[in-house]
Amino acid sequence: MKWMDRANSVSQQLVSWRRDLHMYPELGLDLVRTAGVVEAELGRLGYHLQTGIAKTGIVAWLTSDRPGPCLLLRFDMDGLPLQEENDIPYKSRHPGLMHACGHDGHVAIGLGVATLLARHQAEWSGSVKLMFQPGEEGLNGADVMVQEGAVDRIGPAADMALALHLWNELPVGQVSAVTGPVMASAESWECIIQGQGAHGAAPHLGIDPMVAAAQMILAWQTVISRNVNPQQAAVLSVGSVHAGEAFNIIPDRVTLRGTLRCFDEPVRQLLLRRVREIAQGIGTTMGCSVSLHLDPLSPTLVNDPRAVALVRRAAAELVGEDNIVHMRTMGSEDMAFVHRVIPGCYAFVGSRNAAAGLVHGHHNPRFDFDEAAMPLAVALLTAAAADFMGAN
Repeated sequence: MKWMDRANSVSQQLVSWRRDLHMYPELGLDLVRTAGVVEAELGRLGYHLQTGIAKTGIVAWLTSDRPGPCLLLRFDMDGLPLQEENDIPYKSRHPGLMHACGHDGHVAIGLGVATLLARHQAEWSGSVKLMFQPGEEGLNGADVMVQEGAVDRIGPAADMALALHLWNELPVGQVSAVTGPVMASAESWECIIQGQGAHGAAPHLGIDPMVAAAQMILAWQTVISRNVNPQQAAVLSVGSVHAGEAFNIIPDRVTLRGTLRCFDEPVRQLLLRRVREIAQGIGTTMGCSVSLHLDPLSPTLVNDPRAVALVRRAAAELVGEDNIVHMRTMGSEDMAFVHRVIPGCYAFVGSRNAAAGLVHGHHNPRFDFDEAAMPLAVALLTAAAADFMGAN
């Protein structure tokens, strides 16, 4: 439990970092203030730094006098375009922006891990590399950082990667680290249905794209229930419908937007094919032209068995075997791009506290988490890192 004790020694600093970052959220790749906080702290700790990767991303590394492997630890930093509804002292000072997914906590955890690994550098061999990443929320900042050399060309080449997410679906004190697919691949899609506008009282003089859109929405739901093997997981959701301006006018166009998610590539190909077939088939039947654009967001996040074993050993010591749970989610995560290059484990650390009212889900304007989860997350990553790098 020495790493838990060490993590507890920086717990107040974790809270201070996290609350400061929470008050000043930034979006996408433009994380100037956030990156400045990280750069200053890592510089003070003696890390080698390269900044400006994926615009405001940072790679930092520390190398022991003794040769050994290199472990990459990744921490995402960006917020979300939400107006915060929490009444807390550290509420967002930026109107319309909020840390509603816990990335403020992730940055604080990263700085805590950096502190402990620097403080106890004499105990481990090889190198540790920290990747502070912008643009996780839909911009694939991890992919950009990988392409710009964060894994293998900036600092020592990494052999394995670890990352985690504070998770409000799990109570504080639980950890999930699962081998194989753990977060889904994701696509966004847009379907434009072109008909012919008409007066609402004379539908026979037009071609109604609204009716075609309604039939498509219903038919797409049968892809999951009737085309996908029930033993496999998949999601097809329509999230946006835009059409018309007046109650008595049939519009000439409907735009639908949504997402596809799954764990397995054959299922993904099935979803892509059936979405196209249904859209084109119904469009033709209803006399509409259809334009469908599919945009891949991120691949399936797949955990390596060796990396998972490393994290589970640390978790067993910190929380006990009974508190290691098995969890997957249809959410997506661009850490998948790192796992495509080197083996890794992406873990979930429980941050829910029902007694304190900290129960709201991620991307909710009332999201907040139990800050007691942060020292546990720091201990988990530092213990796993020390194990990988042969700590005494």
